[in-house]
Amino acid sequence: MAVRLETKVADEVWIVTALLHHERPAAEDFSVEEILRRATEENLAGALRPGVYVHIVQHCVANRAPNPGRYRKLVETSEGRRRLFRKGDPYHPGREGAKVIPDGEEIPAEYRPLLAWYAGWEEKSQCNRTKSDPLLRLQDSGKELWKDEPADRYVERLREGW
Repeated sequence: MAVRLETKVADEVWIVTALLHHERPAAEDFSVEEILRRATEENLAGALRPGVYVHIVQHCVANRAPNPGRYRKLVETSEGRRRLFRKGDPYHPGREGAKVIPDGEEIPAEYRPLLAWYAGWEEKSQCNRTKSDPLLRLQDSGKELWKDEPADRYVERLREGW
């Protein structure tokens, strides 16, 4: 009989949310109820632990004040909606430096491939964020204005006569 690791509740919440993202890549986020239902279905601990709900709504949510959990595993996208935290997301200052993903050795082996999946998902989402952000899309948009002269000279020419 294989020995099952005692998975931390916060890691369980990350695992089931990652599974939802992996299974439904078009979904931007999930309701608290969907995450809770997936935790019940996955049954990592043999039964749904009482702490799972409070971790989904508070302890793991990066953009909420820590109380007392300070993980940055989820982000509240709107009231009652969550998705996995990714680099660049806003978070409460009290959660600075807090854990974002589980340690591979602390989760059951069958879920460890989710860590590699997450790295690719996060990288892809960073690229998509740049494409969808109107300010970031402006990057390099005016460089053709001074392509025939140094930028400093271009600015000097614009300022002549001020």
